[in-house]
Amino acid sequence: MADFLGMMKQAAQLQSKMQEMQDALANVEVEGISGGGLVAVRMTAKMDVKGIKIDPSLMKAEEREVLEDLLVTALGDARRKAETAVQEKMQSLTGGLGLPPGLSGLFGQ
Repeated sequence: MADFLGMMKQAAQLQSKMQEMQDALANVEVEGISGGGLVAVRMTAKMDVKGIKIDPSLMKAEEREVLEDLLVTALGDARRKAETAVQEKMQSLTGGLGLPPGLSGLFGQ
């Protein structure tokens, strides 16, 4: 019975820490860059885009396709960095709870 109560306590702690982490992720910002810095995208770890910077040299009609490609690349770069930030937060969250390896892996996805 004591094991069950301990597991319930851990589950409650995990739920509380998960909510704290979700709140914290809204404040974690990453920047995706493409074209050697010609295009930059800022987003939160919750995938909310906060800003886009475009070098003025790309603001020409003949550069439209290049700009579109660079935006896609920068957004992808920012998304990958945001996902990495989420995984790092999840590992720090589940690492201290003593969860079985298989279970803590579920929370890292």
